[in-house]
Amino acid sequence: MIVYPNAKINLGLHVLRRRSDGYHDLATIFYPIPLQDALEVHETERFRFRQAGNMLDCPAGDNLVIRVLRDLEAEFQIPELDIFLYKHIPSGAGLGGGSSDAAFMAKLLNDECHLGLTDDDLRQRLSKLGADCAFFVDNTPALATGIGDQLQPIDLSLKGWTLLLVKPDVEVSTRDAYAGVTPQEREGEDGAALLAIVKRPVEEWQGLLTNDFEASIFPRYPEIAATRDQLLDLGATYAAMSGSGSAVFGLLREPIEAPEEKFAGCFVRQRTLE
Repeated sequence: MIVYPNAKINLGLHVLRRRSDGYHDLATIFYPIPLQDALEVHETERFRFRQAGNMLDCPAGDNLVIRVLRDLEAEFQIPELDIFLYKHIPSGAGLGGGSSDAAFMAKLLNDECHLGLTDDDLRQRLSKLGADCAFFVDNTPALATGIGDQLQPIDLSLKGWTLLLVKPDVEVSTRDAYAGVTPQEREGEDGAALLAIVKRPVEEWQGLLTNDFEASIFPRYPEIAATRDQLLDLGATYAAMSGSGSAVFGLLREPIEAPEEKFAGCFVRQRTLE
């Protein structure tokens, strides 16, 4: 069986406070986008895991797909599997590619092996692997609070907008990004401010819908800031960094011609949202 784990972008991201467990409380809106990996799984006589595309710099056992498998094997009878993962979503980009792979693997095994897990069960298990993993169970626009694992579905559509996604040739580790961010305690903040902003026309988002990571990431990685500014210069109605970076996205009314030429040396994808 083959599935296509997709990426997400963050529409606004407020880092509110550091928690006693070392994590941070935040508020953000996750929005799924049509940039996909490919995950193919078949029953076999001997376990095998292969990966192609954008190679990950980690042992196979640390890949979230395999961690999901091992977690379920500890409780359920899972046959030997031949797993092939093609990575198209870049890592270190703030796009949730690894988290999406994990969620799609869990859903695939639940369906194919008849494990009987509910969506709530899957979300709880996946949250232990990564704060945004649970989002990809429903994979619909959602307000995320807590550490990113408390999800509230929202009615939001960017259908018809052109998404121009650009990742400069740098990676930003989530750990380093959080180490550099300054939490901004916002009285009564539970995501309501973000929800109020995204109800406005997209033309009003720039300057209002903000990502707290940009203040520390942009000075350290000026090429990311320059990419955001270039998107705006090219006519993006709204442009921002996704998550903790390094990917930046712009929302445009119309596609632009030859975007790869305008962002030489970067990972570039342009899609019309449906």
